[in-house]
Amino acid sequence: MLLEEQRYIHEDLERLEQGIADRMGDEPKQIRDRLNRDHEVSQLLDQIQKQSAILLSLYEDKAGERSKEILDISSGDPFKEFNVQYNKIKEHHGNYPSEQAENSEQWYKPRKGPDQPYIVESMFSGEEAYGRYFDLHTCHEAYLNLPNAKRLAYLQYLEVFDDFQPGKGGIKRADKLTDDYFKYLGDLASYLESFMRRTRPLENLDKVYEGWEKEFETAWEKDEVPGWQKEAAAAKKNAMSRNLSTSEAVWCEACEKEFKNENVYKGHLNGRKHIKAAEILAKWEETAAVGDSHAPVALAHRLRERAVAEREFRVRKLTSAMSTEKDDTRVNVERRQGMTERERAQELENFYNMSNTPQNQAPEEEEDNDDDDKIYNPLKLPLAWDGKPIPFWLYRLHGLGQEFPCEICGNFVYRGRRAFDKHFNETNHITNLKRLGIANTYLFRDITSIAEAMRLWEKIQREEKKYHVDDGSVVQMEDAEGNVMPEKVYLDLQKQGLL
Repeated sequence: MLLEEQRYIHEDLERLEQGIADRMGDEPKQIRDRLNRDHEVSQLLDQIQKQSAILLSLYEDKAGERSKEILDISSGDPFKEFNVQYNKIKEHHGNYPSEQAENSEQWYKPRKGPDQPYIVESMFSGEEAYGRYFDLHTCHEAYLNLPNAKRLAYLQYLEVFDDFQPGKGGIKRADKLTDDYFKYLGDLASYLESFMRRTRPLENLDKVYEGWEKEFETAWEKDEVPGWQKEAAAAKKNAMSRNLSTSEAVWCEACEKEFKNENVYKGHLNGRKHIKAAEILAKWEETAAVGDSHAPVALAHRLRERAVAEREFRVRKLTSAMSTEKDDTRVNVERRQGMTERERAQELENFYNMSNTPQNQAPEEEEDNDDDDKIYNPLKLPLAWDGKPIPFWLYRLHGLGQEFPCEICGNFVYRGRRAFDKHFNETNHITNLKRLGIANTYLFRDITSIAEAMRLWEKIQREEKKYHVDDGSVVQMEDAEGNVMPEKVYLDLQKQGLL
């Protein structure tokens, strides 16, 4: 019966909404639990959309079956249809007597217990740490295999992989039209889109991507896409707005390279690479300036540039939307490079052990395990990013056991010589010195006592006054009797009429 199917879908929608409300009522502490909850809610929302689409088609009743069923119930014998449906149900259970009835109330309720699997377990690699960091090792290897690409280390690549300017992480415009570079951009954009969908399951990313496509279309029509302006206009614009390192630097438009001065640039003009690059640039300018006879060739060339520019634009937008993950990835890679092999293995083991912990423990169990979760830290070492004490060798290496108080900074205690030396150049220390009336703060390095700083400042002031040369004592004057005296004394005696 269509009416029974409608009633069942309405009931199922209410259960789905209740399941979402039960999950959103709890805020997990760990990123894995929170991400797993968001993916479960996303699946329930997709189920709501499917059920709502089926329900809408039933209400539209294009075939007229629902109207016919209502007419049969209202005009004929109401028990007739009831008996027909009852006999069908009875016949079904007669054919399948061992079929178990499912409790529909438990379908969408959050399941608790150690045996319940995580949805996100197979979504992320160990390097990604459940969506906290990027895993761009594959893209980095593909970048290194590109022709004329810079040989960047992985840490350097993480800083510039979204900057496609030739002087930084990008390559020359002529080399960007190859199939290898186009495939590299496609793999990079696909990974970033996949990462964004996995880490933000509740956002309407299709709408965001559509907005980026419209933004690119507008920028391309206005010829405002960075690095992909038309050749003649781009050459003039780069010559006018190129940011050089020094005032004497010269930019070579053909090679897209900066030279320190004019002499080095002139010596570069006779090189084979420059001559070849100049020929390619001239050929492009001729292609852009030709008439209708070469219009199809120029159009095909421009369409190829548009395809590459679109992928670069998307990579920039994706990276800017996930700037926090990019910065965290760089910090994490830098931190892991300073660890020993044993510490990396221990961290990886702790990370995989975390996946075996029970999901959504009951409050009673969490209260019982509070004492077990306390971190054993008898040496009172500083805590790392994961909430655990740092290794003791790192504690000794940075000298964090030494304390350096600074009275000028309000008796703040700095741990480690490195942090203590660094704070003399910080705004807080310099501002406090200026409040004491001390202007030349550079001479007061390693001075932390207010009294000592004031004594040194008074001594500096006395020495400046002592060695200060009075202009009046430099010029010597002689009176009529031959007595020599400073100019100031001579003028005072002259005014008094004593000379």
